[in-house]
Amino acid sequence: MTAADLDGVKALSDRIHPGLVERREVFEDRLAVFPAGCLVLVAAGEIAGYGISHPAKLREPPHLDRLLGRLRPDADSYYIHDVALAPEQRGTGRAVEGVARLLAVAAAYPAAALVSVYGTAPFWARFGFDDTTATMPPGRLAPYGDDARYMIRKNSDFAGRSRDFALRRD
Repeated sequence: MTAADLDGVKALSDRIHPGLVERREVFEDRLAVFPAGCLVLVAAGEIAGYGISHPAKLREPPHLDRLLGRLRPDADSYYIHDVALAPEQRGTGRAVEGVARLLAVAAAYPAAALVSVYGTAPFWARFGFDDTTATMPPGRLAPYGDDARYMIRKNSDFAGRSRDFALRRD
């Protein structure tokens, strides 16, 4: 992802997440603080997918639509903020490819975490993420919607194993 992609990322985000709107500045902030965790998929000259991720503190997901400004010095995990794919790209395996790339970056940390929305917990479980919502403080996930699930993947559980995520298409 580059700064030139941000308008397309924002437009796709608004299309995919109409109930979880974030300002363009949030995407700009994530790109500035951790560019290695920001990916785009371009198809037919348009942004057709993106991934946003960065080091973070486990069990403390960033608030929606809030700037980080910098990475936390006490980051002990890797947070997948968002993976979005245009509906016309679904079923192509591109989401699996993007997640695999993000997990390769996440491998430098003991764990990866995310907030699953829109009933996507089974998708994330395919990558070794477990639902740990019960460990979260009451109300912490409320801004993400009623179906939000906090999921954690212990990266040590996957050390030395083949990461063939393409066994099933998304």
